[in-house]
Amino acid sequence: MSASQTMSIREQEKQARRREKERERRLHKDEAAERKRAAKSGFQNPQNPRRSTLLTVVCGIFALYCLFPFFYLLINATKTQSDFVSTFGLVGGHSFALWDNIVQVFTYQDGIFGRWFINTILYVVVGAGGATLLAIMGGYALAKFRFPGRKIVFAVIIGAISVPGIVLAVPQFLLFAKLGLTNTPWAMIIPSLISPFGLYLMWIFSDQAVPNELLEAARIDGAGEWRTFTTVSLPLLAPGIVTCSLFTIVATWNNYILPLIMIKDTNWYPLTIGLNNWKDQASTSGGTAIQNLVITGSLITIIPLVIAFLLLQRYWQSGLAAGAVKE
Repeated sequence: MSASQTMSIREQEKQARRREKERERRLHKDEAAERKRAAKSGFQNPQNPRRSTLLTVVCGIFALYCLFPFFYLLINATKTQSDFVSTFGLVGGHSFALWDNIVQVFTYQDGIFGRWFINTILYVVVGAGGATLLAIMGGYALAKFRFPGRKIVFAVIIGAISVPGIVLAVPQFLLFAKLGLTNTPWAMIIPSLISPFGLYLMWIFSDQAVPNELLEAARIDGAGEWRTFTTVSLPLLAPGIVTCSLFTIVATWNNYILPLIMIKDTNWYPLTIGLNNWKDQASTSGGTAIQNLVITGSLITIIPLVIAFLLLQRYWQSGLAAGAVKE
């Protein structure tokens, strides 16, 4: 390499470094201007630069409305039974009995609450997990493959979404009674495997999130359909999968009508039916009021859902940010 070529390369490197520094200065200047604008007027829609005080107040009221039941649970889970019936619901009792209540919840009636908790986890893992898996595979196939009857399937799914689940409870009971599956875990798991809304959600999300060009490139490189689905499509579907799974988990975890009709054996109760059984205990002949245990059990019941939302929200954030950067 000659001296002139070496000098030319060095000059190009200097110019590149100079351009990079200039770009960084512009970025810092733009960021400083944005921070100054945000400090003055807040982050808002540039097309609607005015802040809405009314909207802020309405959102604040709605947030308080949503958090109020949780606040009520936190306060009353710390009370004894006598404090629960003798003190105002939004103030603490005379003693802090949260830990005692938790111990009583898991030891009352020979620890039946722990059995209900395990039953609910079983129904969620098998039922909601299976529903999510079927929704992912079915939605992806409907979005990326063309086959006869596809429009009919779409109409069936929309129709299934339009039918309230409670309408199907009695026909499901009659069907499962004929099959001898009532009062068994299968009476909860099998209906939970079907999620028309989850299937529709994954259909729409797969159609938008997975480019057809990417699939064609994978096929040209020799990847089969299963490998293309697992290695190329699934990472792109992560936000939709999380959304679908959370919907199915919450629906199965909070399911009340189906187990109320299908299950009579207390050993197979989910948490919803078990806690309701405790609540109604005081109204039975010779029953004992245990509202403090019902409240504490309800608080324990919602904790797994809160943890699931907190752990999985980052996938939602990544999904919302996808496509926001122009390349």
